[in-house]
Amino acid sequence: MIPRLTQFAHGGGCACKIPPGELEQMVSGLVGRPHPQLVVGLEDGDDAAAVRLDDKHGDEVVVSTTDFFTPVVDNPYTWGRIAAANALSDIYAMGARPVLAINLLGWPRDRLPAALASEVLRGGLAVCDQAGIPLAGGHSIDSPEPIYGLAVTGMGRAEQLLRNDAARPGDAITLTKPLGVGVLNNRHKVTGEDFPQAIDSMTQLNEVASRAAVAAGIRVATDVTGFGLLGHLFKMARASGVTAVVNAEAVPYLAGVRESFAEGFVPGGSRRNLDWVRPHLSAEGIDEDELVLLADAQTSGGLLLAGTLPDVGINAPVIGEFVPRGEHILVVR
Repeated sequence: MIPRLTQFAHGGGCACKIPPGELEQMVSGLVGRPHPQLVVGLEDGDDAAAVRLDDKHGDEVVVSTTDFFTPVVDNPYTWGRIAAANALSDIYAMGARPVLAINLLGWPRDRLPAALASEVLRGGLAVCDQAGIPLAGGHSIDSPEPIYGLAVTGMGRAEQLLRNDAARPGDAITLTKPLGVGVLNNRHKVTGEDFPQAIDSMTQLNEVASRAAVAAGIRVATDVTGFGLLGHLFKMARASGVTAVVNAEAVPYLAGVRESFAEGFVPGGSRRNLDWVRPHLSAEGIDEDELVLLADAQTSGGLLLAGTLPDVGINAPVIGEFVPRGEHILVVR
């Protein structure tokens, strides 16, 4: 019998992130020295760093990120695909194109066979092939828990980067993937049930949405991962000096999410996300369960955009609007 990978990890996927409040305290003194070529750094918690090349390259920038996590599903090949798509998403969330990836692997050698690790790596390679980039080597360690992800390098244009600090009043809030993978992944970890709709969502690259956003002149985006929709929207609105107003009824969810939530399958990270944003949130008339779902800790979620997308074959509903900064940074109606 193949071991269930999710049983070898204390958490799963992006739900195993350090809670956002703790993380901000941890890095609060690490902004570093100003550098004339650094275009995007740590200041507003963007998805990746961007550095300008020398003058002969004009406004071309190198974009760099890394992302890794513990198993979110039991199938090793599928986990590899999800982790790779999630890491590539940070490049797409910046409006850049990935050009190179390398593996990051932690493996409990005394508890899990090496053949399973090979399947994880094969899944990562499959997604990099899909994205049209080389996956060239990497680094591995003997680890108490299985961990996998990628370090990814991308290229973009400084004036076309999608950032999280430039949303303006009147901009629509658009979401390019439904929520709820945190709930379904939590159920999978507990029961072993498979949810193809969650896997399809997590392995879908954000490339099409990213290219469409850049082509449409959008300049503000992030991807929705471990801090949930409310957490990432809070960071965007806070950095931009605006208030984000969300229409709860307009937010899409994967099939089976509400039923699973009602049965008690809720990631602990989702409740921590809500606790983090609650002091900055107004949600009169919205019940607690709905707010926890809006804070659901996603893995390889969609793009969150300030603006609307043209019809490019993906479902990208408008779920709210940015307005001038008011008493609260987030409002849910």
